Amino acid sequence: MHAKIFSATPIGVNAHSVEIEVDVSFGMVNFFIVGLPDTAIKESSKRISTALKNTGVGLPAKKITVNLAPADIKKEGTLFDLPIALGIMVASGLLEIPQEFIQSTLVLGELSLDGGIRPVRGALAIAFDAKSLGKKRMIVPRENAHEAALIDELEVIGVSHLSELVAYLKGDIHIAPTRAQSQYGAQRGNSDVDFSQVKGQYHAKRALQIAAAGRHNLLMIGSPGSGKTMLAKRLPTIMPGMQFAEVLETSKIYSISGKLDGKSLIEQRPFRAPHHTVSQAGLVGGGSFPQPGEVSLAHNGILFLDELTEFRKDVLEALRQPLETRSVFIARVQQTVTFPSACMFVAAMNPCPCGYFGDKKRTCVCAPAQVEQYFKKLSGPLLDRIDIHINVPSIDYEEITSQAPNKQTSQELFESVAGAVERQKMRSTGSFYWNAYLTPDSIETYCPLSSEAEQLMKKAYDRLRLSMRGYHKILKLSRTIADLEGSDLIQAHHIQEAISYRSLDRIIERTTV
Repeated sequence: MHAKIFSATPIGVNAHSVEIEVDVSFGMVNFFIVGLPDTAIKESSKRISTALKNTGVGLPAKKITVNLAPADIKKEGTLFDLPIALGIMVASGLLEIPQEFIQSTLVLGELSLDGGIRPVRGALAIAFDAKSLGKKRMIVPRENAHEAALIDELEVIGVSHLSELVAYLKGDIHIAPTRAQSQYGAQRGNSDVDFSQVKGQYHAKRALQIAAAGRHNLLMIGSPGSGKTMLAKRLPTIMPGMQFAEVLETSKIYSISGKLDGKSLIEQRPFRAPHHTVSQAGLVGGGSFPQPGEVSLAHNGILFLDELTEFRKDVLEALRQPLETRSVFIARVQQTVTFPSACMFVAAMNPCPCGYFGDKKRTCVCAPAQVEQYFKKLSGPLLDRIDIHINVPSIDYEEITSQAPNKQTSQELFESVAGAVERQKMRSTGSFYWNAYLTPDSIETYCPLSSEAEQLMKKAYDRLRLSMRGYHKILKLSRTIADLEGSDLIQAHHIQEAISYRSLDRIIERTTV
């Protein structure tokens, strides 16, 4: 007999339908799985046969052929165990399921040897696309039920054992559809950290506030111990909470990667800080079955690279395209996948190999040629994608020991950021409202200059020998600064402040004179 069960597999962040075709016929007793399965799927025959035996069903003494259609798409993972087992039981006449039920249902889950149903990756991504695949119901492992139930108008049946599922399909027991438990509310970063814990560094805090308000990429340069990492870790506390659409986008990526860790949603903006030994595939994604990298796991959040110059140059260069297009394209012989990577890029580095170039307390021991070579580890095209460069100087003893209250709390900085973000939303006609994402056409529309600001911009363009991208970068920064002040018109002092956030240009110039 022949049976067909429907499942799906995530490719990139989208789900693709997979039909599990099972044929049970007379012939030499064997179990074949075809349709470009990976090793984990090929091994599923052992798991399925043992699980059915221990559930009291047992495999028929016949030839079993399983086809995963379409056969030209590579399949991977263990999520097909459960639909294959159901298909065998239906094709063997051991279980009857109405055809209408089969046609409207997606089934996924991994089987353990005792018949237990284990969680799988990508349940949320599959649930997100279930309606577009023409399905209204999903049967999933109980541990995955709450994440899949986040999708409206989708009936999610969570099961923990094969015998439980068989009893449900026979009508012996009733399993109520799972309801989403997460009550989403926009959440900011970790409340255990606050900008008031950072002594001094008012200029750096201002730059981080501008970066958070317009989602501008930022690079901090300073001596060891000046507070660069401490500042970066507090950046999420002044960023607005994610909208629900952003939460679903981010949670889908974590579901595919198997990093939800029992949670239904990623409700706070991600903060990813990979070590400098990370590989290119680890940072931007890759593998024979492409998986998201750190830049995609930071989608709608922050990617922080500490000790930037310690990363391999080829790894850093791989960031150029994701930072520009806000997407990662991974091409393989079998398929091409796309992962989103719309994150804020924040980096920190020392000003020279010894770390004390320009420091007011300690003397730099590096030769000028060493300092120049040090900065050459960062390519011009990569630096061109970073809007803000700031110096983070060492803290004086008086600032460290001062008992004066530090009024720059995260809440106070956030209030201005929230106002600026709201103004950007009101201006935007598309899905992207951040100033850092303004196109050349929208810059002309949304960045009007006062007469004084226009004169200053003209002088800066000529004297600083700006490229077109540099010119637009200053205008976008100025737009964010004006939004923080609630000004519709960009004034001269907004332009002046935006130009000041190009300290790296001056450092490089000093090292090459």
